[in-house]
Amino acid sequence: MTITVTRDVFKLAQVFTISRGSRTEAKVLTVEVARGGHVGRGECVPYARYDETLESVEAQINGLPSDVTRAQLQDLLPAGAARNAVDCALWDLEAKTAGKPVWELAGLQAPAPEITAYTLSLAEPDEMELSARENAHRPLLKIKLGTADDMPRLEAVRRGAPEAKIIVDANEGWSAEVYAELASHLVRLGVALVEQPLPAGEDEALIGMERPVPVCADESCHDLSSLPKLTGKYDVVNIKLDKAGGLTEALKLRDAALAEGYQVMVGCMVGSSLAMAPALLVAQGAVITDLDGPLLLAEDRDPPMFFDDAGAHPAPAALWG
Repeated sequence: MTITVTRDVFKLAQVFTISRGSRTEAKVLTVEVARGGHVGRGECVPYARYDETLESVEAQINGLPSDVTRAQLQDLLPAGAARNAVDCALWDLEAKTAGKPVWELAGLQAPAPEITAYTLSLAEPDEMELSARENAHRPLLKIKLGTADDMPRLEAVRRGAPEAKIIVDANEGWSAEVYAELASHLVRLGVALVEQPLPAGEDEALIGMERPVPVCADESCHDLSSLPKLTGKYDVVNIKLDKAGGLTEALKLRDAALAEGYQVMVGCMVGSSLAMAPALLVAQGAVITDLDGPLLLAEDRDPPMFFDDAGAHPAPAALWG
């Protein structure tokens, strides 16, 4: 078997801003594993928040033995972007070799389309209201917030999209005091979920705090080992393959989280359809699916995943799985 990794850049349809900064393109790593005339592919997005760079993740991948198996991979690399891309590529290779879809090999039900959130990036209130009006037809909007002056933004989005279901992502940008002050307003404005309101290292403050809107762990939840640290703080866990380290771990995390009484959200970094394809298997039946990466791009993989009013559709076999 051979493992190759390449860098790809996808231009975004517009500037994408969160509380940590802005970007105009998505830089990803594409992994291909080849054996016996078959090629499996996977994609990851190295994330600076977790001290990952394109160079460091590429080095992790290039350091793997060429004959690595999925089982061995779980021990050879930590949870993160590198393991994700290789794990998903190995799943794809197994599917192509067996002539069966990944969902069948994994013992899952055949996937169906899932309604996905569409993300409005952080901007001034008037810009966010305009963006909300332009996307008011979408059933689920996700708002990037995370500053001490977010109420005008939230009010503006609700004016722009009065009927849409709204979820809020603070990206660790609030303090306990800011969150406590905003909580009642989140209810008033019909917010369905708030994602990672406090920094991961400071989320002990959520214990005992009233949570009138379900609170979701994102940066506080990576893989299966994260669950014990979430007790009493969160109602929902956001599973991202780039955090969990691949489809293999993400499925384990989903099952364990549901067994412990959490609801599940499945999210993504800003990447192409190749990254969303395996995540859609995890998202089946999730309370929130947030796999809008391709909708934020000006260009995508060929063939891409299909998105319509029914949501994100399972990937064509030529793409993945």
